[in-house]
Amino acid sequence: MVEKYKKENANDVVFNLEYNSERQRLLIPEYGRHLQKLIDQATIIEDAETRNKAAKYIIQVMGSLNPHLRDVPDFQHKLWDQLFIMSDFKLDVESPYPIPSRDVLQLKPDVLQYPQNFPKYRFYGNNIKYMIDVANKWEDGEMKNALVLVIANHMKKSFLSWNKDTVKDDVIFEHLYELSGGKINLVQSTEELLNTTDLMRTNKRMSNKISTTGQPKIQSNKNSNNNNKGGKQKPFQKNNNQK
Repeated sequence: MVEKYKKENANDVVFNLEYNSERQRLLIPEYGRHLQKLIDQATIIEDAETRNKAAKYIIQVMGSLNPHLRDVPDFQHKLWDQLFIMSDFKLDVESPYPIPSRDVLQLKPDVLQYPQNFPKYRFYGNNIKYMIDVANKWEDGEMKNALVLVIANHMKKSFLSWNKDTVKDDVIFEHLYELSGGKINLVQSTEELLNTTDLMRTNKRMSNKISTTGQPKIQSNKNSNNNNKGGKQKPFQKNNNQK
């Protein structure tokens, strides 16, 4: 009898084992299977009042996972939407927010219009191209001439940042002429850009301010703890009161 009882219990244990591969797929896995079972039980409740109370209780349980966002209105809206999604849109309760439809989940966002992926002169960057396009839209005058000169100097500085060598102004003017579509022509002008040495010194000064980890270097102030005038360090005084 004992052996027969053990065999029957062993069969029951094996029969009741559940594997995740055999269970129903969770629509929102981060809430866990127990909450999914609560929602499934609330869905089949016949009494409308009891079903609404169960839905509000489930919302409180969902909000307890993020207590710092539980009382935020937008977060409450998100919880109610997730409740209907996890019920497979079968839960019939009164919601304080518009009930989402199944079609909303199938909507895809618009494709982002990324900037040009393969610019001819990558060392200038895309911002230079945007500045050139803005300069093309301006009317001729002193403001446009000043903007064009700023753009050209920045192009020269960017060129020197990636190409550690000198560069003639004519090369920058030709690139500017090409990037502007022939609308900005400084090739035959008498304008002169900043000196290469000054631009290289500026780039080196900016690079020294950034450490290898990408964080600004913190310069220690030796006199930060000195309260005496003249920046003199306070002499050490021995405490004679201690024996």
